[in-house]
Amino acid sequence: MVQTEAERHTFYSGKAQPSSKSPAYFESIDPSNGEPLCKIHTSSHEAIDAAIESAQAAFSEWSATPPVERARILQRAVTLLRQQNDSLAWVETLDTGKPFSETSTVDIVTGADVLEYFANLVASGGLNGEHFRLRPSAMVYTSKEPLGVCAGIGAWNYPIQIALWKSAPCLAAGNCMVYKPSEFTPLHAQYLAEVYRKAGLPDGVFNVVYGAGEVGAHLTAHPSIAKVSFTGQVSTGKKVAGAAGGGMKYVTMELGGKSPLVVLPDAAVDQAVDVAMMANFFSSGQVCTNGTRVFVPRAMKKDFERVLLEKIPFVRAGDLSDMATNFGPLSSKAHHAKVVDYIQRGIKEDKATLLCGGPDQPATLPANLRNGYWVQPTVFTDCKDNMTIVKDEIFGPVMSVLTYDTVDEAVQRANATELGLAAGVVGRDIDQCHLVISRLEAGITWVNTWGESPAEMAVGGWKQSGLGVENGRRGLEAWVRNKSTIVEMGGSAATVFSKL
Repeated sequence: MVQTEAERHTFYSGKAQPSSKSPAYFESIDPSNGEPLCKIHTSSHEAIDAAIESAQAAFSEWSATPPVERARILQRAVTLLRQQNDSLAWVETLDTGKPFSETSTVDIVTGADVLEYFANLVASGGLNGEHFRLRPSAMVYTSKEPLGVCAGIGAWNYPIQIALWKSAPCLAAGNCMVYKPSEFTPLHAQYLAEVYRKAGLPDGVFNVVYGAGEVGAHLTAHPSIAKVSFTGQVSTGKKVAGAAGGGMKYVTMELGGKSPLVVLPDAAVDQAVDVAMMANFFSSGQVCTNGTRVFVPRAMKKDFERVLLEKIPFVRAGDLSDMATNFGPLSSKAHHAKVVDYIQRGIKEDKATLLCGGPDQPATLPANLRNGYWVQPTVFTDCKDNMTIVKDEIFGPVMSVLTYDTVDEAVQRANATELGLAAGVVGRDIDQCHLVISRLEAGITWVNTWGESPAEMAVGGWKQSGLGVENGRRGLEAWVRNKSTIVEMGGSAATVFSKL
């Protein structure tokens, strides 16, 4: 297990850059016990500008580096990430409150997979353009050119994974990045920067700035930033996209959701409950794709609730280093207050039936963790579509069970939201599952499972849930711009006009 350093500073030109012009700071807090971990110095405007200048200086050489050579460096970073998996996972556990059983098997593993995927993709011709004969005397070819210096703004729930989702295709395509982690979970950023440096990434290609909204706003508005990739809540994403769009910058927005899980009438109850629990309680419910609106056939409701209550004890809160623990605290004091408020609204205002859980800490929690930001896995039933807990993205371990009478009704109600990030279906008849999935308005969908997002799979939201995609082949396209060229081989326009 690693110990985090006492302080963090802006990282650019290949090293941390302490600055007396950045007196402001904030602290990273261990959510499991409420204790401070590290002092993070907020990046001043001068430091942000210096990080961007560092990236600009590195861009000409990095963009001209052949893709296969860029890939070799990124593959060395993959090796380092996998060698350091457990130590980096422990950093994520300390910073996010997620159990080590999760961070050690998911967060770094899946981030390294994405980096490996994009390194392999560019090495095997993923940046190749097209070529065709326009007419006997002329041909057309296209090329995919890097954008320049790009900004990555990360989220607090999957810090290093999201940092890799952004930096992997960005760097593989020949761009440079200035990355701002969430102010709630910033510890991973310098560790990742050091991994890239040790792998041989030239100084200035990957840089880190720290802070909250003001830092993100300055980074987004900077005229030298060619693209902004943001992951976070819808309201903030709209502001970021608006600011970037005003400067005609490229954007990728991966925003929030209020995703439906439709349990079909022929579904096996055990399987339906398993999928619903994965869709609501993994990562303590702090996942943007959570399937928090669970539509269950009216005739199945009692059996579904019975099996759910039987399986809830398998959601185990406790010592985060214990591999048997699979449920952690919420990420911060502020977020804990928000989720507790929603649970209380569900009880007092929405008057939904509290099947299990509630705003209190788990009864089995050890005494040394009682100052942490814990809530119980919570299930409301007898829910209605107009309830606050059903409409709003809570981003916590709060499931709403809704009953329906016909599949058409379930689909219509599932789509009755401005958000469209994810959706899922559980059922035995795979043909019907496909038919229902085809009607659900979401960019990421699952059948008889929930949550997996491999590197090869492009993911992105519909409606208010985002712009563009990450990962997969299309994810690489989001970090390049097209150049089309006509080559005239039978004489030039100048020759033509000279004969007039």
